[in-house]
Amino acid sequence: MMTTPSPAIATLDDQPLSVRAKLAAAWTSFMLLYAYVDILGFYTPGNVADILDGKVYEFDLSQTFSTTVLSVLAVPMFMVVLSTSLPARANRATNLVVAALFVPFTVFNVAGGFYLYFYGLGVVLELVVLALIVRWAWTWPRTTASVTSATGRDRETAGAHQR
Repeated sequence: MMTTPSPAIATLDDQPLSVRAKLAAAWTSFMLLYAYVDILGFYTPGNVADILDGKVYEFDLSQTFSTTVLSVLAVPMFMVVLSTSLPARANRATNLVVAALFVPFTVFNVAGGFYLYFYGLGVVLELVVLALIVRWAWTWPRTTASVTSATGRDRETAGAHQR
C-alpha cells in the first residue's frame, strides 16, 4: 500500500496591528454606526414629517442646532486622524478622555428613539466600540528606555542604576 505525502498546510501570516490602526478603525466604526442609526432612523414613521416641520425629536431645527451637532460629531471624526498621528502619550490620553466623554452622549441618544430595540441596539454597538477604544488605549504597550537611547541627564541616571 502506497501513501502519498500530504501537502504542506500553509498558515496565514497574522501580522499584529498597531494600536494606532486599531483606534482609527474603531473611531471609523463608531462614526459609521452613528451615521447609519441616524439614516435608518429616517424610516421611522413620522420622523421625516417632523424634520420637515423643523423638529428633530424634541429639538427645533436651527443653525445653532446643526452647528452644535456638527461640532460634537466632528470630534470622533478627527479622532480617526489623531489616532494615527498624535505621539503615543497624547494619543492614549486623548482616546481615553474622548471615548469616556462620548459614553453619556451615546446613551443620551436612545432617549430620542421611537423604536427601542433598534435604537437600543445602536447604542449598545456604539458602547462596545467605545469600550474597545478605552481598552486598547488603556493597555497601550509600553517600552522601557535603554541606556543607549537615553540622552543627557536620563543617560546618567540610567547608567547609575545599572552600576
